[in-house]
Amino acid sequence: MLIEQIEHRWLNAFERTFALCKVQAGEVVALLTESQSRRVNVDLARLSLQRMGAQVFEVCLPTPALTAPAPVRSTGATDVIQNLAPVVAALQRANLIVDCTVEGMLHAPELPAILKGADGVVPRLFMISNEHPEILERTVPDPALEGVVRNAMKKLRATQHMHVTSKAGTDLNIQLKSAVVGGVWGFCAKPGMVSHWPGGLALAFPAAGSVNGTLVMAPGDVNLTFKRYVRDTIRLTIQNDTITQIEGEGVDVDMMRNYYQAWIDKEGHRDACAVSHVGFGLNPAARWDAMTFYDKRDCNGTELRAFAGNFLYSTGANEVAGRHTLGHFDLPMRSCTIQLDGTCVVQEGQLVSGVFESAAA
Repeated sequence: MLIEQIEHRWLNAFERTFALCKVQAGEVVALLTESQSRRVNVDLARLSLQRMGAQVFEVCLPTPALTAPAPVRSTGATDVIQNLAPVVAALQRANLIVDCTVEGMLHAPELPAILKGADGVVPRLFMISNEHPEILERTVPDPALEGVVRNAMKKLRATQHMHVTSKAGTDLNIQLKSAVVGGVWGFCAKPGMVSHWPGGLALAFPAAGSVNGTLVMAPGDVNLTFKRYVRDTIRLTIQNDTITQIEGEGVDVDMMRNYYQAWIDKEGHRDACAVSHVGFGLNPAARWDAMTFYDKRDCNGTELRAFAGNFLYSTGANEVAGRHTLGHFDLPMRSCTIQLDGTCVVQEGQLVSGVFESAAA
């Protein structure tokens, strides 16, 4: 297990990343943390921001009691704020919020109100994923990623139909009309922006009833909720957004079935089985095999969402479709072919050269 302590090289990595976020001397920065936050990242953030001359304050909240029927991992929807008005008010008045909560604020219910700001201040939110600092050091954002991700987002917004296939048997049709498109390049420099580190992906939240077909997870694909490379083939039948059948044999299949069933039994509906978002990784510095080198407590797996050419299929909460649940799977898949309105942008797990780079050049 890697040691978590302050290292000069990690301070430099944090400072380089905050420089991309345009942190200025005198700027007010709020560190949002909880009692279970990875303390070394909080300390690295605070020290590097102070070295840059920012005015830093920390809001540290108790990690709430568990309410879920099973362990919850990597949802991007922390419930740590609990709608506490004084906390929301404090964050609204910061120029930059550095989110070091365990699950992150990306889909937290309080985020829209916080980003409205107050007293003439509009904050931007930067989530530092709950990773060991070595992972963050390896994935310091490349400024060139912004143009690539923006171009991918533009193409997704103009797309009506995404078609995903693979030699393993995936044949998935996704209607993107009325979808909400997002993207992350690993830093945020403008008021109202939200980003996370590691970054480098583009995605869409489809409207209700937009996803149908077959999704086949092959050995080597990743279940990030379990932080596990799958070894068994899992065949998922998707009808009107929702997984209706999980076919295959082996422990990976059994674990997925059992986890979904826990949410169905608890919530009384199948929203945890429905699509949250779809997208693809764009970061050539992110590695598919990185999770092999870390203990589970050392990594959150955000890097694997971003490795170039993956197809990211996720189930769970989707505000665009009116679905709300804490049950969530992020499933980065290799070797898929992705077509946007008939144009191939990912060919068997490889980004098609020039498709996304052209507008960034």
